[in-house]
Amino acid sequence: MTTHLRWGILAAGGIAAAFVSDLNDNGFTVQAVGSRSLEKAREFADRLGIPTAHGSYENLVNDPEVDIVYIATPHPMHAEAAKLALEAGKHVLIEKPFTLNAAEAREVMDLAEARGLVALEAMWTRFLPHMARVREIIASGAIGEVRTLMVDHTQDLPDDPEHRINNLALGGGSLLDLGIYPVSFAWDLFGEPLTIQSHATFKETGADATIATIFGYDGARVATTISASDTKGPNRATILGTEGRIEIDAVWYSPTLVHVYNSEGAEIETFDGAVPSRGMQFQAAEAERLVAAGELDSPLLPRAETIAIMTTLDTIRTQIDLKYPGE
Repeated sequence: MTTHLRWGILAAGGIAAAFVSDLNDNGFTVQAVGSRSLEKAREFADRLGIPTAHGSYENLVNDPEVDIVYIATPHPMHAEAAKLALEAGKHVLIEKPFTLNAAEAREVMDLAEARGLVALEAMWTRFLPHMARVREIIASGAIGEVRTLMVDHTQDLPDDPEHRINNLALGGGSLLDLGIYPVSFAWDLFGEPLTIQSHATFKETGADATIATIFGYDGARVATTISASDTKGPNRATILGTEGRIEIDAVWYSPTLVHVYNSEGAEIETFDGAVPSRGMQFQAAEAERLVAAGELDSPLLPRAETIAIMTTLDTIRTQIDLKYPGE
């Protein structure tokens, strides 16, 4: 028996390389990689010390030495790739956004449940120590009743119309690449919004450049988010409570510092969320924990919540009139 599950990596792009590097640095077992190009798979495997390279996704998911598959394709291919792995009897960890829309998310989750397999969204931020500490601080009542979340995810990314971020055929745009982070954070903090207001600006390719949202909840609670692919902002998050506030340093969705202030503005705690590597190993550890425990649902990111988050993204897209090819 192996200490860890044996991971297969489906697609050999940049996010897959970052994930594999974190797994390699923290004692996980990466067994195989699959790409639509055998040459690319071999280059990826050689570079990252992976024993087996496959020249198709089908060969990867049918590899008997692979237990769980990490899905790292562009967004529109997530559902198809995940179903391919699930049909082959493999657990899956699927890059965020989980799928292109909520309908696809339901299909994937229904198949995983029917097969008794784990299907977990790779929203790595949920599983990081500094976010766990934020939840603990809030639960302790240290900042009183939480009322407001203000969060941005803004980057100055390439303007090339062929770049993935600007290509609607690849699910490009700010919302699915960047906005998923603050939207998921708002769900983590407050749950389902009662009201959603959205505004967007667009690039010439039709991809959304900037997305601003206001989520309303009961109890006078509100979350505001801003995401952009053409302007870089502070990339910080602030949580306001009736007795204080929490500020998460840049970049808030990655391992960083958390500051807690009382109602007089005095800092009462600083938590250093630094971890080994980039921090993507924590989501892998949760997937492995679920498999070992015979559980299908993570308390940190339940299956129903992954679908509900995709539904929120669908609502935002309806409000800003954004559709992807084939929908």
